[in-house]
Amino acid sequence: MSLLEVEGIDALYGDSHVLFDVSLRVEQNEVVALLGRNGAGKTTTLRTLMGVLKPRTGAIRLAGLPIHGLPPARIARAGMQLVPEERAVFGGLTVEENLRVARLTAGKPWPLDRIWEVFPRLKERRASRGRTLSGGEQQMLSIARALIRDPTLLLLDEPFEGLAPLIVLDLVALTRRLAAEGRTIVIVEQNVSAVLDLADRVYGFNNGHIVYEGQAADLRANPAPMRGFMGLAA
Repeated sequence: MSLLEVEGIDALYGDSHVLFDVSLRVEQNEVVALLGRNGAGKTTTLRTLMGVLKPRTGAIRLAGLPIHGLPPARIARAGMQLVPEERAVFGGLTVEENLRVARLTAGKPWPLDRIWEVFPRLKERRASRGRTLSGGEQQMLSIARALIRDPTLLLLDEPFEGLAPLIVLDLVALTRRLAAEGRTIVIVEQNVSAVLDLADRVYGFNNGHIVYEGQAADLRANPAPMRGFMGLAA
């Protein structure tokens, strides 16, 4: 049994059909990347997994338990956490207050000291309000808020988007550390080189369909298949 099993998901935004028969799996302690052009269905897939968008058909199981159709709060309690592209930190709260709010409904939350160990920069900024943080610091806080709830599965939506190259390197190193510690991760990201260095396996999306499944190492060695779903040269 895979940690996450998705079978035949179809989803709609209003009258627009956006996901078509999407099936995928994620194993325990695995990093899986969802790649594709903008609008291909990657973020929609994460939102559907998290219950933000309810699937019209299909099944989603987390650790064998059906979660499709459940509200996001129930899915979060079951062990899945989404770090959204927009970060969504509370601008009027301090870094520490953002984290304490996230701990309130967690079953077995991390102690703050563990967060400070992983994110020393956040410890330095613990009394700063969310709106005063840089983009990279906000992304760190968004990831920290998810981790403090000790998720079984972490969903990262464009974690490196719009950040300076040095900040991206720091976040890649952080994500690599989380993976090395056995954290199970699904990541959506346009920075192909960064994500292929992190991922074990890849699903390629195009127009709401999965059109590729394979090992990240194979794509690093031969990127030709990405021509179809990323528009990259071979």
